[in-house]
Amino acid sequence: MLPSNESPEEQEQQKAAAQRYRAASSERKEIEAKLAAGVRYPDTPERIASRANRLLERGGIPPTAAVESVHAEALDVPETLERVIGLTKDLQPWSFLPRGARAAATVARISILRGGLERPHGTGFLVSPRLLLTNHHVLPDPETARRCFLEFNAQVTIDNAPDAAIRFTLDPDTFFTADRHLDYALVAVAPAADGGLAGEKFGWNRLSIQQGKLVQNEPVNVIGHPMGRLKEIALRDNALVQRLDDFLHYRTDTEPGNSGSPVFNDQWEVVALHHMGVPNTDAQGRILRKDGQLWRSGIDSDDTVDYVSNEGARTSSILKHLAALPLDPGRRALLAEMGPESGLRQEAVAGPVETPVAPLAPLAPLAPLAPVAPAVAPARTPTPTPTPQEAAATPAPAGTRVGLKAPMKAFGGARHLVFLHGRSQQGKDPEVLRRGWTGGLNHGLTRAGLRTVDPGDVWFPYYGDRIVEVIGQHEALPASYADAPAVAALEAFAARSEQGTYEQLVMEAAVRAGMPPNGQEAAENIGSTIVGSLQGALGWLAAKTDVDALAIATIFRDVDAYLNDQAVRDAVLDRVSEEIPHEGELVLVTHSLGTVVGMDLVAKRLRPGMKVTLLVTAGSPLGMNAVTSRLIPPGTERPGVVREWVNAWCPTDAVAIGCPLEPVWGKLTEEHAVVNASDRAHSIEEYLAHPEVATAIDKFLARPTT
Repeated sequence: MLPSNESPEEQEQQKAAAQRYRAASSERKEIEAKLAAGVRYPDTPERIASRANRLLERGGIPPTAAVESVHAEALDVPETLERVIGLTKDLQPWSFLPRGARAAATVARISILRGGLERPHGTGFLVSPRLLLTNHHVLPDPETARRCFLEFNAQVTIDNAPDAAIRFTLDPDTFFTADRHLDYALVAVAPAADGGLAGEKFGWNRLSIQQGKLVQNEPVNVIGHPMGRLKEIALRDNALVQRLDDFLHYRTDTEPGNSGSPVFNDQWEVVALHHMGVPNTDAQGRILRKDGQLWRSGIDSDDTVDYVSNEGARTSSILKHLAALPLDPGRRALLAEMGPESGLRQEAVAGPVETPVAPLAPLAPLAPLAPVAPAVAPARTPTPTPTPQEAAATPAPAGTRVGLKAPMKAFGGARHLVFLHGRSQQGKDPEVLRRGWTGGLNHGLTRAGLRTVDPGDVWFPYYGDRIVEVIGQHEALPASYADAPAVAALEAFAARSEQGTYEQLVMEAAVRAGMPPNGQEAAENIGSTIVGSLQGALGWLAAKTDVDALAIATIFRDVDAYLNDQAVRDAVLDRVSEEIPHEGELVLVTHSLGTVVGMDLVAKRLRPGMKVTLLVTAGSPLGMNAVTSRLIPPGTERPGVVREWVNAWCPTDAVAIGCPLEPVWGKLTEEHAVVNASDRAHSIEEYLAHPEVATAIDKFLARPTT
């Protein structure tokens, strides 16, 4: 947004950005000290390895140049990976220029009608055939969007002559959502008069939720319309300064009007949504001028502000926020067009940028998105569900926690809905847990416009306390580890794994998460080298999934204990077998370790004649050889009693790293890649709240028995 149109929201955003910059000052000083000492990329070894691996996999550098550089002198693994990244600073493949031109074509100038005049307002860029991304402070609401229009090709040609700009209007009635914290707005672009979509003509940027797109001190490029001028590109002397939870701070030349510009790496992948410069402030948070004096709003111009950095919202944070929105099927389908790496669709293949996408059937005008549930059919008398905090609180008295049964007549009497929980449920009230699971399912059913479920109609076998009783030595760490870091816990768990399964689980999960396998020389295979230790694998998983390293270490400890201690396994299966229906058909919904328990259950412990109409696995490790080789019986042959199988997995769930399951188990009925909230990637409530997962469960509950 331009200085003359500076809004109270933009002023608030500037203050928030300045506060984030000041709060991160100690870490930034450490980064600057490393740079001064000659460290080229002051980032974690895991992020450097992930970045180098992505560059090599995606042709980010010429392969011959990479090999020649590595062979030139003896290098250890960290030096090799840094050398690979370093090549991108000085040497780019020929495709750098045409790919940059293709990316630039997706960027549009946003203008607004104000007082009968058209005024430049900001920048936006296409992220699907019909969706445009910009800032919340540029398009704060649908009403503002209706007064704006886009100009593509607002630029000069190769001969420095003005190009012919092409206009499109915005269509917030079809899709509009915005978030103040991340300062983003996503809005639909209306088709042209001939029905053509903007993305068909100009292409679009495929956003990726995956890691490895940028490390600290690596160059960034910004394309936009500073001060409303024709399109410009900031290419020189730009670099990522610091990575925060939801934002990136970077050094580059931008001006007002760049609000809403894409921030690219040198491979022209969008790493952030630029939203503003970060002003220098005093101890009271007041903005300073370049001469050190206080900046005076309404008196001093914007170019007198002492800007110390630029800030943009991270692509992954925006995608995770979008994934958690309660959307109707039509708008969810629009998000799905953003492509498989966005985590917002289930298809595994997307066409090239130039591939036309058939328009959706016209949607009726929609009100702005709000966090409310859509109207649904009459409910099945649901019981009120707890908040996530309530679900983990107030354990039932010791010795009284047993599984919960449901009426045999529920769902028509011949089919039963069973929830089978995972790890770390000890000491919790099964009734509260059952309501939490049902609450997640009802959220998904409501979003899909389906009838909800009464928690009392669900069977909930509970083995949380029983597994703790029998794990014994596996469960508790020595007192000296009570406040230890994840690495200390990792070493303790590995030492107690008599068959080495724990180490195999962690290492296999890391490799499946993209960590190259060990044991190869850097000169022989640059993309397959990384620190080859269990600690490195844990760090890789934590970096790739954004899940706490100690939580990852503990999750695999529980799986190891179940798979390798027969007493633990028998105790769990005995308890579950006692607390499920002994006749009829099951719709068995399993989670985490519960998916492993469930597979053993359906293979060997069901009563004769019983069938599993539907098996649902969520957040499952059943794609890893370390697990499947220790099932009963070992292997990946689907149990004959299982008629239909639906799997749901989240790319940032450290337990579901072995997913998707179809390459391992063969064709499933359905398999859904979903995106859960960043701090709840492994949560069963998150999984069940996705409409596609809930719809599958509802479909098989309602299907006639056979």
